[in-house]
Amino acid sequence: MAAGSPAMENGDLRGAAEEYAQDGSVDLRGNPVLRSKRGGWTACSFIVVYELFERMAYYGIASNLIIYLTDKLHQGTVEASNNVTNWSGTVFLTPLLGAYVADAYLGRYWTFVVGSVIYFMGMVLLVLSVSLPALKPPPCHAGVCPKASALQLGVYFGGLYIVAFGNGGTKPNISTIGADQFDEFDPREKMHKLSFFNWWMFTIFLGILFSSTVLVYLQDNVSWSVGYGIPTLGLLVSIAVFLAGTKLYRHRVPQGSPFTSMGRVIAAALFKWNVPVPTDAKELHELDLEVYTRKRKFRLDSTNSMRFLNKAAVKDNDGGGSPARWSLCTVTQVEETKRIINLVPLLVTMFVPCTLIAQTNTLFVKQGATMNRHMGPHFQIPPASLGAFVTLTMLVAVVVYDRVFVRAVRRYTKNPRGITILKRMGIGMFLQVVTMGIASATESRRLAYARSHGLDKTGDELGLTIFVLLPQFVLMGLADAFLVVGKIEFFYDQAPESMKSLGTAMSLTAYGIGNILSSFLLSTVTRITRERGHAWVTNNLNASNLDYYYGFLTVLGGINFLAFVALSGVYRYKAESTETIDIVMGLEAEKAKLQAEPLG
Repeated sequence: MAAGSPAMENGDLRGAAEEYAQDGSVDLRGNPVLRSKRGGWTACSFIVVYELFERMAYYGIASNLIIYLTDKLHQGTVEASNNVTNWSGTVFLTPLLGAYVADAYLGRYWTFVVGSVIYFMGMVLLVLSVSLPALKPPPCHAGVCPKASALQLGVYFGGLYIVAFGNGGTKPNISTIGADQFDEFDPREKMHKLSFFNWWMFTIFLGILFSSTVLVYLQDNVSWSVGYGIPTLGLLVSIAVFLAGTKLYRHRVPQGSPFTSMGRVIAAALFKWNVPVPTDAKELHELDLEVYTRKRKFRLDSTNSMRFLNKAAVKDNDGGGSPARWSLCTVTQVEETKRIINLVPLLVTMFVPCTLIAQTNTLFVKQGATMNRHMGPHFQIPPASLGAFVTLTMLVAVVVYDRVFVRAVRRYTKNPRGITILKRMGIGMFLQVVTMGIASATESRRLAYARSHGLDKTGDELGLTIFVLLPQFVLMGLADAFLVVGKIEFFYDQAPESMKSLGTAMSLTAYGIGNILSSFLLSTVTRITRERGHAWVTNNLNASNLDYYYGFLTVLGGINFLAFVALSGVYRYKAESTETIDIVMGLEAEKAKLQAEPLG
């Protein structure tokens, strides 16, 4: 029996069908795959290794980017911070394009491969730009810092944005490819998928940790060529590892552009504005189950939410309509559109949290650069290295959350995740607000020290240890362990089956817009406060009022948190997510029964 047959789609595990993946997974040639031969944690091991090295490459650039822009390209604090967040914003917006190409044309695998090649080309260009004397400005001399030429800026930023473009092909597809290795129709594999995103993030954190310690140290104390060259080689290794696992992967057939499908539904509903919706959902247009089975797609039942969109599936009364007519959509297309629209309000509430996250690689780092970073007579801590504590905290928190918290809470909540994804995200957002409040108080202390020692006028290094900033880094890491992992899992889990890449891209889009919002807020606040006589953020942080800016972000985060709580309170999870509870609890009951039975 072939994978995707009606019996298999309905979960019938009898006979030979038990050997095949039930979710329509295929190999690269489009043939059904045996569950025992492909997918699972074995296939994921190659994907996870890729992500480890790729994150080393990305954060090898991102973690210390503001230091390179200010110290080597001689840009001001606000300009450099905005360049960092504008680039980061682009990095996280291009996945929308990658998701579109994957879902509509190439599929996730080939879109990922093409994106990886482009990504590597950008990394090579960055290595050249920091290595060749002609491609970087001369160092400062006697307080005079020569500006970078148009060529030097063009090559460096060209490399950065090529990386961003390549990332658009890799980022929305690699985690989705990993999740695709687990069969939604197999109860045990579905349980494994529940832990996948936690361990996925754990691997990412390891890559970030290496970047924010070893690579940042090499960049600050050895050379930028070495600091950029190592992650570039690591990226090459990661691509080779991913390709080596090709024969083990399960793939999904491209099912058309979600943007085209959603646009058509909305247009059709508007076109048939005055058409009444029948009370019986069976009168709406839908294809036979066999059609979806043959195409390995999922058919959805009609719901009454956003009932207006159901007009897109209303048949013409005169009988002249046909399924090929642009204004006639299937019930499944309508329901998929509803699911994505339901996610948009919650997506908007992710913009501000992502703006707060952006501070760890920009202003947090510049704060550290003003403080005493000496450990012993010969070792100096790179200012970007405190970011390692964000990662370490996330590493510990994710493991404790997955192995201890979830297991302890699950028996009371009857939820396989311990608590709902939205509650997990809400805890992370609340911790972020607390973090920014503490960051504001810490900065007030730093500024008071600078003023009391007359360092606000000179801008010299403070005697205050950099570890004063440690609480804000640790708390941000704890917040991210709840919010970041939950956000990726939520948008993947709640997206329709045919739009998983889009769901992943939506979670990444929040970072993109959040970083761009960070640039907008910093520029706007700096301009307004400068016009009023004293800019909150200047090149001399000792004479700035960065504590006021952090306080502003705290208030903004608090308002956004309240909006998130209100929206999450009325959100309804899709049916497949609630059914997971029954699957997991049933397996646990079966396991307990077996353990209780006497041996022999």
